[in-house]
Amino acid sequence: MSRSDIQQHRGSFASVAMQPEHPDWTRAIRRETSSPLKTDEIRSEFGRDADRILHSLAYSRLKSKTQVFFHTNDDRICTRIEHVNHVISVSSTIARFLGLNSELTYAIAMGHDLGHAPFGHSGEVFLDELCKKYGLGEFWHEKNSLRVVDSLELLQDSQGSYKNLNLTYAVRDGIVAHCGEVNQSLLRPREETVDLEAFTKQNRFEPYTWEGCVMKISDKIAYLGRDLEDARRLGILSDAEQKELDLILLGFPHVEAANNTNFIHIFITDLCRHSSPEKGLCFSEEVYQLMKTVMKFNYRHIYKHHRLKSYEAYARLVIVSLYEALAQSFGGTDTLTKLKKDFVPVYPKFGAAFLEWISLLVKETGTDTPYKRLYDLREERHYNRAIIDFLSLLTDRAVIEYFNELTSF
Repeated sequence: MSRSDIQQHRGSFASVAMQPEHPDWTRAIRRETSSPLKTDEIRSEFGRDADRILHSLAYSRLKSKTQVFFHTNDDRICTRIEHVNHVISVSSTIARFLGLNSELTYAIAMGHDLGHAPFGHSGEVFLDELCKKYGLGEFWHEKNSLRVVDSLELLQDSQGSYKNLNLTYAVRDGIVAHCGEVNQSLLRPREETVDLEAFTKQNRFEPYTWEGCVMKISDKIAYLGRDLEDARRLGILSDAEQKELDLILLGFPHVEAANNTNFIHIFITDLCRHSSPEKGLCFSEEVYQLMKTVMKFNYRHIYKHHRLKSYEAYARLVIVSLYEALAQSFGGTDTLTKLKKDFVPVYPKFGAAFLEWISLLVKETGTDTPYKRLYDLREERHYNRAIIDFLSLLTDRAVIEYFNELTSF
């Protein structure tokens, strides 16, 4: 297809963009707590959200969290923060071309993986197992990302007081609704607003905005091709598998090299050509089948590769050991004292980090704070939930360091 062919689709979604003239604008920019604009504020509401995410510790930690390959020392291999940057790039490109609100898409992309566990999806599985074992429900990173921005992550305001991120509804919704693990040939936003706590399982609802839908599709576009390149760099793919991949991609029109650049270009341009507010966001049947084929290839040859199995066993041991070590320190309302007296002296790095963190979020009778106090230490379930929350925030490097402290004298 010619360059002029795609240009006729430029701005085709402008009429449904989440802008001030949109009928749902007021709902989209609503925050749980009032956050008045400064008199000299120059940012948009979604720009403010993006900056709050950027300044958070949860965002900084993404640079040392697994994307696919655990705690690699190879700087060429993608970490979680690089994946987030790829999603920002893909989603912003699509949103700008289609005439959607690229600032909203950008903010959702920045925050979508803040709740990812250390050790990637494997770590997510291990924390989910612990949650179910101890009656804490389920753990899945989309819901945990919402928990991070709503409750776990604190920033200091201009007066030095801690506050939750307090993001807009549209950004929070895009974060919890972003699941990119499902195969969908068509995506449209839902019409109704819902309490985001109603997201009790992955992919229960579609995003509320077109921008959120773009981010959801971009998540998959961003990781499929990059995961292939990383597998090649690490020697994960055999010669036969590389030939299989070449046949899949080089057999596609206009592709001269089976690399991430061409892969992303195919999907972005095809999506922009075939989507409309009337039809929804969609690929051509040919490109949709290509996506499914590459996804199957990645699962068969990368995500289930035997070299990841031994590290998965190690990662499980690390996370479960850290959980069980902390769980033994529950002492009701004396838990913080018990941690300080008995745990921190034995495990100074691990213990001090957990004690400092949980102390900010323990409920205290008669106190009034500008952020949510989450844990009532009269209940062991609350303490166990705090351990899960704390572990979910840690980087690969941190959990390995704390595990080494547990296992050394």
